[in-house]
Amino acid sequence: LKAKGVYYTKSNGGKLLDATSGLWCVNAGHGRKEISRAIKKQIELIDYSPAFQMGHEKVFRLAENLSNILPKNINKIFFTNSGSEAVETSLKIVHHYYALLGKKEKRIIIGRERSYHGVNYGGISVSGIQNNRNNFGPLITQIKHLPHTHNPEKNSFSRGQPKWGARLADNLENMIKKFGSKRIAAVIIEPIAGSTGVHVPPLGYLQKIRKICDKYNILLIFDEVITGFGRTGNAFASNAFKVNPDIIVLAKGLTNGAVPMGAVGVKKEIYETITQYTKSPFAIEFPHGYTYSGNPVSSAAALATLNLYKK
Repeated sequence: LKAKGVYYTKSNGGKLLDATSGLWCVNAGHGRKEISRAIKKQIELIDYSPAFQMGHEKVFRLAENLSNILPKNINKIFFTNSGSEAVETSLKIVHHYYALLGKKEKRIIIGRERSYHGVNYGGISVSGIQNNRNNFGPLITQIKHLPHTHNPEKNSFSRGQPKWGARLADNLENMIKKFGSKRIAAVIIEPIAGSTGVHVPPLGYLQKIRKICDKYNILLIFDEVITGFGRTGNAFASNAFKVNPDIIVLAKGLTNGAVPMGAVGVKKEIYETITQYTKSPFAIEFPHGYTYSGNPVSSAAALATLNLYKK
């Protein structure tokens, strides 16, 4: 019937503890008046604005506020409506970026076993949960998967980050040597694997992945749909582990789950490459987007949510 704080109220009046914050999205708790008031005010002011070749004040302010808390190299934002859409967008950005650089052979995306990156075709292709892929083939081609890092035999009763497992990052370098760095575009990783069991990365693992990507000129995507907005005690898991991706995928806690919204953050180099190759000032630099991208109501909800987190 209703939700407040960390509880749902059932039809019989009983209370149900929302131990997972919805689907890992209600980071600040249910029934936040600051968010509902912002939504009401915005929908009466500007209920809708297209995202193509124009924008509105709230979405520009949201992009600026997000860039202020994202990893320091991420400062350009593309808005979507969900984490699944944000993953799809990130994959298209990668391919578009390399195509503009004249490197169309860089097409391979590397995911990980047991990973989850949404339910759209790009997402289930790079994901590593087989049950989510059954009956939906053929999937996107040129996708490879690294081994997962969960190893109960080595890491039973570990507290925090497991001490064993950084060496598993060497599988990435082996894969690069097999397929060639000129063919591999990006690696996509959940800093903390969510749907497969909430597995934190081994000590040094993410740092080693970052180092290998730098060595071979491969983009690193962090899917922080779950881990973003305070889940790790930091704004993002990127901050917690001190590893900066080239692209970051966001959703869920962005609006505290109140209204749909997702986002993709990219480093300046990617943004400038895409925009500088556009010949006309009226052309669409990146032929991609959604009807509700950067929706004014969602933007207002996100701004109110970020303000809550700041407090």
